[in-house]
Amino acid sequence: MMKDSPLLAKDRVQELFSEKYGHTPSVTARSPGRVNLIGEHTDYNEGFVLPIAVPFDTAIAASPELSPIIRVISEGFGEIVFDLNEDPSLLPLWARYVHGMGTYLKQTGQPIKGWTGYISSDIPIGANLSSSAALEIAAGMIFCTVNNIEADMQQLAYAGQFVENTILGLPSGIMDQMACAFAEHDNALLIDCKDLTMSQVKLPESAAIVVMDTGTRRELVDSEFANRRQTCETIARALEVPSLRYATHSGLTQLDPSHAPKLKRARHVINENMRTRKAVEAIKNQNLTELGELMTESHQSLQNDYEVSSPALDEIVHTALTSQHCLGARMTGGGFAGCAIALVKGDKIDQFCTEILQNYQPPASQPAESPTRVFPVRASAGASLIQ
Repeated sequence: MMKDSPLLAKDRVQELFSEKYGHTPSVTARSPGRVNLIGEHTDYNEGFVLPIAVPFDTAIAASPELSPIIRVISEGFGEIVFDLNEDPSLLPLWARYVHGMGTYLKQTGQPIKGWTGYISSDIPIGANLSSSAALEIAAGMIFCTVNNIEADMQQLAYAGQFVENTILGLPSGIMDQMACAFAEHDNALLIDCKDLTMSQVKLPESAAIVVMDTGTRRELVDSEFANRRQTCETIARALEVPSLRYATHSGLTQLDPSHAPKLKRARHVINENMRTRKAVEAIKNQNLTELGELMTESHQSLQNDYEVSSPALDEIVHTALTSQHCLGARMTGGGFAGCAIALVKGDKIDQFCTEILQNYQPPASQPAESPTRVFPVRASAGASLIQ
């Protein structure tokens, strides 16, 4: 939850901990949110993604306990006390992420002791900026540190995916956790989700990314997300390939006509993988015009083929594209609500943001839960411990 505070979460969480518990925390961990420049709904299809970390964090300050009890306060959500033997479904949603990270580490055979902590976050919840993945990674780092376990960031990313897939029942991919863990300052992170190989892609200084928050929110644990993944797996089986990473347009034409209504989902994945690789080359060549065009094509595909956009996202993308300062725009994240991003001429950020706030009209068919906000972001560093 983004707070109107002069201090960022990573700066204020230690103070909040000390005020509550009367001593300084032993360890503080932070993990950023993320936006995805391009490569949407490709991660669980073993495809390519290109996220950046954003300069908003979830931060946890903590001290170890001798007992297995975890006592934690989440700023804005209250306090919860539990141990890892409890049924996580009985806990508030935010606490299930913390419980799940400890459960994953416990299943590796590590003896896990408890801790007392305080959580603060600047990341808007439900806005498709990966607030959940940030909480998972930060909590995993706390569990590792208080238990003297060397933090393997890739394992923590797997743990976060385990939490979402197994505990929350959301069949998501692993992009969000990898972005939170491995992003670097001023770079986009190209991830091959087949084997999780990564490469940093230096962003041109003239590339300005603006997040446009429609103020609409959704719950990720819903049937639409699961339906999309199930459709992709059905088409992959029909093509007799391990995943849609290996699908081709010519292969789709050979399928039984009964699959026809589902083929546009596969078409999106095939094209989105190609767009992502082209986007990397455009960035390396500092061709921001081409990058913007690819981003806009991505949104159109998500809107028409994958059908995960929404009236609010479509409208704010349309509003962005009417600006002469915008090179391209698209929804980001799982879709259905939340945020879109725009690639903007670097010297026109203020003018663009003003235009969006003046010209965007929230659609009556999708009421917002909070006011529209726009904010430029710079590619930021991944998760870390705070000294």
